Amino acid sequence: MIGVDGVAWFHELIDSLLQWIESLGYYGIVIGLLIEVIPSEIVLGYAGYLVHEGQISFLGAVIFGTIGAVGQQWILYAIGRYAGRPFFEKYGKFIKIKPKHLDIAEQWFMRYGSGIVFTARFVPVMRQVISVPAGIARMSFWKFTFLTTLASIPWSILFVSLGRSLGANWHNIDEKAAPYVQPAILVALALMIVYIIFKVMKRKGKSI
Repeated sequence: MIGVDGVAWFHELIDSLLQWIESLGYYGIVIGLLIEVIPSEIVLGYAGYLVHEGQISFLGAVIFGTIGAVGQQWILYAIGRYAGRPFFEKYGKFIKIKPKHLDIAEQWFMRYGSGIVFTARFVPVMRQVISVPAGIARMSFWKFTFLTTLASIPWSILFVSLGRSLGANWHNIDEKAAPYVQPAILVALALMIVYIIFKVMKRKGKSI
């Protein structure tokens, strides 16, 4: 368990990283999302706060937030493509990717195809892990980028908007985001079901 001193140290670290992001402006948003020491929701929420304070524009925050989100997935895709699963089995724990998550992501990708890259973006945990089997399977880089970008835009808009509306209370972003994130997950799951049905029907059509 983390003691009181450990919690205080962690909060100080987060504050220092956020100040660093603020000092770099748009580039700080990109770098913060690329390395993801802080969860993307926090980085984007803080970007929304900076919009509220007039330090950056809403459009700029969304654009650079999307670039950072896609860039982070490029990294996972590249590691999957050029280093493969053994890398994640050895070092995945450091980036919060567990073997069981990889198993599920690989099963989804192999069974339902590249379209799952979009729908999985709205499912907790899977939105990160799905990039790995996409890289391992050598999915078209441009198709991967298109689907990832398409899913990252609404995610960036949501959290930047919430951060802007909360202003100085932006640190309550998780609480305020819940009513929006839960419906988004349900919609994503519905899209996933529709996509799966389409793939199954297509497969049956070919076998007839």
